[in-house]
Amino acid sequence: MSSAMSLPSVQPGTGPSWWLQEALAAEGQAAECPPLTDEARVDVAIVGGGYTGLWTALMLREREPGLSVALVEADICGAGASGKNGGIVHGYWTGLPQAVVACGDQGALEVARLGSVAQDGIRAFVEHCGRDLWWREGGILKVATTPEQEQKLARHVETARRLGVPDAAQPLNAQEVRARCNSPVFRAGVFFPEGATVQPARLARALRQAALNAGVRIFERTPMVNVRAGKPCIVETPHGRLRADEVVLATNAALTGWRGSRKHLTNFSSYMVLTEPVPELLREIGWAGNEGISDGRMFVHYFRTTADGRVAMGSGSGPIGYDGRMDARRFNADAGTAARAEAGLRRLLPALANTRITHAWGGAIDVSSDHLPFFGTLPGTRIHYGCGYSGHGVNPTWIGGACLASLVLGARDRWTASPFCARRVPGLPPEPFRYVGGCAIRSAILTCEAYEERGRRPPLLARIGAAVPAALHLRIGTR
Repeated sequence: MSSAMSLPSVQPGTGPSWWLQEALAAEGQAAECPPLTDEARVDVAIVGGGYTGLWTALMLREREPGLSVALVEADICGAGASGKNGGIVHGYWTGLPQAVVACGDQGALEVARLGSVAQDGIRAFVEHCGRDLWWREGGILKVATTPEQEQKLARHVETARRLGVPDAAQPLNAQEVRARCNSPVFRAGVFFPEGATVQPARLARALRQAALNAGVRIFERTPMVNVRAGKPCIVETPHGRLRADEVVLATNAALTGWRGSRKHLTNFSSYMVLTEPVPELLREIGWAGNEGISDGRMFVHYFRTTADGRVAMGSGSGPIGYDGRMDARRFNADAGTAARAEAGLRRLLPALANTRITHAWGGAIDVSSDHLPFFGTLPGTRIHYGCGYSGHGVNPTWIGGACLASLVLGARDRWTASPFCARRVPGLPPEPFRYVGGCAIRSAILTCEAYEERGRRPPLLARIGAAVPAALHLRIGTR
C-alpha cells in the first residue's frame, strides 16, 4: 500500500493531463488557433482561455452580438485548470455553512440559487453543443471517515434545515452511504441532489469551439506580458498587442500576485491520479450512480468515475505558493501530493488496492480568503477580473462569465448585485507571513487528519497549529 511518504506509482509531470489528452484525441487533434503576431483593435479583450474566459466571451456575444471580442491564451484552451480538475460539477448547496459565514443567511441562499442557475446553464450547453462531454447527473456525496468528519458533515444538514431547504442536504447513515459506494471506512454521509460529473477538458474544448463559432477571435500560445489601463486599454503579448475598450482578466490562479486581487487570494496545488479501467470492481462495490464524492477532510479527497470505468482520485493537499508564484516543480510535479492522492484511493476504496495507476498530474488552485469567488473592476479603469474559485470551479465559472459580462456591459442586474460582486472580501496577512503561516498550518492540519484517520489523538503541537486560523478569526484554513 502506498503512503504519503512513498513515491507514487506514476510520477506527475508538466505535460497535459489525461483529460486533455483524451479530449484532443476525441476531437481529432483540431488545429490550434494562431498566436497574435501584430496589433488588433477590439471592443473586449479577454485574457485566459479556460472556462471563465470562454464563458465570458460566449455571454458577451450572446448579450451584445455586435461586440468584437478577442481572447488570448498562454497555451491552448483547456491546458490549465479547466483541463485538469476533477470534473465534479455543483453549485453552493454543498457549501452553505461557509457561505453563511461569508454572506449571511440570505446572501448564502442567493449564492446557492445562483449556483442552480449556473447548473442549468451548463446542462443546457452540454445538451446543445453537439459533443459527448460525459455529462452524468448523479448528485454529490460527501462522506465521513472519522468522528471529526461526521461533526463537519452534520453542519451541512443543520444549516440546510435552519435555512428552510432540508432537501438540499440529505443525511445518510453508514448503510445508506455504502449502498451508493461500498467502502468499509465510510461512517456517514450527506447527499446533495444537485450535482454532475463531466469530462472537464472536453467541456473546455467544446466551449472553445462554441466561442469560435460565435465569432470570437482566439489567439493561442499568446501569453499576456502586461496590461495597461487607458482609453483604450492595451494587452501586451510577446509579439503583438490588443487594444480594447474593456479588458477581462480570467487567469484565475495566475492572478494571485496581481495588484487587484493579491490581498484576497492565495494559491496551492492539487493533484489527481487515475486508475486503469476497472468496471468490474465498480460493480463489485456498487458504485453505479455517477456521484461525485469527497471526504470530510479540509485537504479534501475528491473522486469520481469515468465513462470507461476508471476512477479519478484527487488530493487538495499540495504545496502553497509564495506571493502568487507557481513554480512547475511544486504545482505540477510534486510526488508527495500525488502519493497522498494514491494513498487516499487505496484507503477510501480498498477494493481497488491492487488496481494499477496509469496517470498522475497536478495544477494550481486559487483560494479566496472566504472560499467564494469574487469579480470586480480595478478602480479607475475598465479592467475587470474574476478569481478565487477555491477548488470548486466548474459550476462557478459559469457564474463568473455572467458576472464579468455584466461588468463589461455596465449592467446593474442580479449578477452585479450578488455577493459574488458586491460583498466585502476579507484580506489575508501580507507576505511573508501568509506563506510561512500557511505552510505551518498546512503541515499541522495534514498531521491532525492523518492521526484522526488512524483513530489516534493528534500531537499537541499539531492541534495547536491547526487551531490558529479559527483563533485569529480567519475564514481560510479553518477546519
